[in-house]
Amino acid sequence: MPDDFSQRYWDAAREGRLLIQRCTACGRPQFYPRRHCRHCLAADPEWVEAAGGGELHAFTVVRWTPDAAFAGEVPYVFALVDLDEGVRITCNVLDADVDTLSCGQRVTVVMRDVDGWALPCVTTTERSP
Repeated sequence: MPDDFSQRYWDAAREGRLLIQRCTACGRPQFYPRRHCRHCLAADPEWVEAAGGGELHAFTVVRWTPDAAFAGEVPYVFALVDLDEGVRITCNVLDADVDTLSCGQRVTVVMRDVDGWALPCVTTTERSP
């Protein structure tokens, strides 16, 4: 359940926007949201909207799950994604050809409704020349 701190993040997610934080003292970005900068411990990092672009850092294809709630989802791709803003997130890759994915591939953040929660996922995009 969102609290007073995380409510802004969840409201933006429902609007299709991914918020990350940037420290007002040292300027470094962070994700997941925290009340203090994880780098310099300064209080109250500011909220900034991520542009939504990034690269696959690593991924795995989940082809089997013991959890019946996810049985209809397999195979799915779980990934580490480096956003252009300099933070790494974990998410699923939607609508991907699992046989052609590669580390370094460009992706775009999209929000997906999961049981009433908007969660960040990514889709593959063409690499710019």
